[in-house]
Amino acid sequence: MDSSHRRSARTRHGRWLGGGLALAVGAGLALTGATAGTAYAADVNVAKNAGFESGLANWTCSAGSGATVSSPVHGGTAALKATPGGQDNARCAQTVAVRPNSTYTLSAWVQGGYAYLGASGTGTTDVSTWTPDSAGWKQLTTRFTTGASTTSVTVHTHGWYGQAAYHVDDVSVFGPDGGGGGDPDPAVPATPAGLTAGAVTASSVALSWSPVSGATGYHVYRDGARVQSVTGTSATVAGLAANTSYSFQVSATNTAGESAKSTAVTARTSGTGPNPNPAVPRHALTGYWQNFNNGATVQKLRDVQAQYDIIAVSFADSTTTPGQIVFNLDPAVGYASVADFKADIAAKKAAGKSVIISVGGEKGNVTINSDASATAFANSAYALMQEYGFNGVDIDLEHGINSTYLTKALRQLSAKAGPGMVLTMAPQTIDMQSTGTEYFKTALAVKDILTVVNMQYYNSGSMLGCDGKVYSQGSVDFLTALACIQLEGGLDASQVGLGVPASTRGAGSGYVDPQIVKNALDCLTRATGCGSFKPSKTYPALRGAMTWSTNWDATAGNAWSNAVGPHVHNLP
Repeated sequence: MDSSHRRSARTRHGRWLGGGLALAVGAGLALTGATAGTAYAADVNVAKNAGFESGLANWTCSAGSGATVSSPVHGGTAALKATPGGQDNARCAQTVAVRPNSTYTLSAWVQGGYAYLGASGTGTTDVSTWTPDSAGWKQLTTRFTTGASTTSVTVHTHGWYGQAAYHVDDVSVFGPDGGGGGDPDPAVPATPAGLTAGAVTASSVALSWSPVSGATGYHVYRDGARVQSVTGTSATVAGLAANTSYSFQVSATNTAGESAKSTAVTARTSGTGPNPNPAVPRHALTGYWQNFNNGATVQKLRDVQAQYDIIAVSFADSTTTPGQIVFNLDPAVGYASVADFKADIAAKKAAGKSVIISVGGEKGNVTINSDASATAFANSAYALMQEYGFNGVDIDLEHGINSTYLTKALRQLSAKAGPGMVLTMAPQTIDMQSTGTEYFKTALAVKDILTVVNMQYYNSGSMLGCDGKVYSQGSVDFLTALACIQLEGGLDASQVGLGVPASTRGAGSGYVDPQIVKNALDCLTRATGCGSFKPSKTYPALRGAMTWSTNWDATAGNAWSNAVGPHVHNLP
C-alpha cells in the first residue's frame, strides 16, 4: 500500500500531445481529449490514498464494512479489508477528478472472496470487472473513457452478499490529471525499530521488527552485509554456522531510497552437540543462594544442599546504563577467586543442577522500559551466562516492570542462549492476582520459553484466591487458592511452583512449616491434604517448590530442604 508503482507507470505512459508528439502509430492516429498544439502533463494515478496507507481517508465503505489491515498486503504496510453482509456487498468507493474526453486505465490488486472493480459516472459507458475467490493477490484491470463534460468519476470495489471478506491494495486510475493530482511521491522511510531475534537452530536465526510507514520492502543485514530482501516484517536467515554469534540489522526501502540500518541485535546459533546445560527435572526444588552475608550461614555454592535442582545466585547488580546488569562476587562469601566460584558452578552443572543469575530482589532495581534497555539487558545477561556458565536467568524485580519491554528483553536473551536456557520468575503475590498485571502478562507472553514461576507466598498479607475468597498467608489454603489463579490463568502446571521462606528468619512474615508445604503440593497434585479450598481438578505436572534461601535453610540445619525436597521429587 503505497503509490510507488506510479513512477514506472509514468515512464511507460508519459505523453506530450500536439506538435511535439514523439510517437506515431500510423497515418490514422487519432488524438483524443486534446487540441493540437496544447501540451498536457504526464499521466498520473488520480486515485488518492491508493494504497490505504492513510487508513480509509478518501474512501467510503457501505455499512461500516471496510477497514485497513497490516496483513495481507500487496505493497507498503496496509490494505483494505471489506466484509460483506447478508444485505450488504461491502462497497468501498471514492470520487476522482478526471479530464473530459480522456481514457483511463483502472486497476487494483485483490485477494480473498469475490471482488469487483468498476467505475460509474463516466459520462460514456460505465465499466466493471470481477474475479471469484483468490488465495493470492490478483490484479483486476479495465478501461473507461470520460464524456465531453465529465470532470469526476466514482471508482469502487465490492464483494458479494454474505460471501467471504475481500482485500484490495494499490488501486490505480491512470490517465490525464483532472486537476486533483495524485498521491505525493514517497519519502525515504524511517529506520525500522523493534528488531528482535526469535527462534534459532544450528543453522538459522528468525528475525522480526516493527513495520515502517511508507516502506515497500526491507533489507536484512548479517554482520554488515546484505543477505536478504523481504516485503514483510520478518525473515529467517539460514546457512549459518552452528554455535556462532551473529549481528543482524534491517533497513526499510521504497522507490525513494533506503533508510539507515536499525540498531543491531546479536543472536547465537545452537550447537550441534549435546546441550551443555542439564535439563530441569519434571519436579524441581529451587533455592536462592546469597552473594552476601546478612547473618544467615555463609555458603559457597559447593555447600548448597544436593536437594536443590535450581540454584539462583542472588543478585546481579545494575549499572548506570538502563537495563544493563553485571555480577560482583562478594568477598564476604569466602571465595579465594572468581575462578573458584566459576569452578563451583561447573561442578553443580556436572551434577545435574541448574545455576542461574537472579535479577532484582528487595533492594535491586533494573529498569527495562525501552528497546535500548531491553537490548542492554539481553546482551549483558548473555555475557554473564557466557562468562560464568550460568544456565539462565531469574526475574525477581520487585519495583515494577514493563511487560512489553521485559518480554522483548527475555526473547532476545533466549535467542542468544538457545533452547537450554532456564527462565524463572519470583513475583510477589500482588503481582499475580490477575492476568492483567504486568508480571502475569510477561509470564504468559514468554510462556514458550518459561521454566517456572515461583511466586513469593510471604511478606504478603491476605490475598484473593481463584474462587474470589480472601485467604491469609501461612495456611494450606493460601498456597493452593493463590496457585490456582496461575494454574487456571494460562500457565502450564509445570510452570507453577510454591515459594516460601526456609525458616522464620528468612522473611518478615509468611513462614509455614514444611508439612504445610507438602500438604499444599499434595492438594494440587493428588487432591489430598487440602484445607477448606479444594481445586476443581488436580495438576500432577506441578513443578515444585522454592525457598528463600539456601543460606537460611542451612542456618536451620537444612530442615526445609530435607523435608520438602524428597516430597517434591516424589510428586506424580
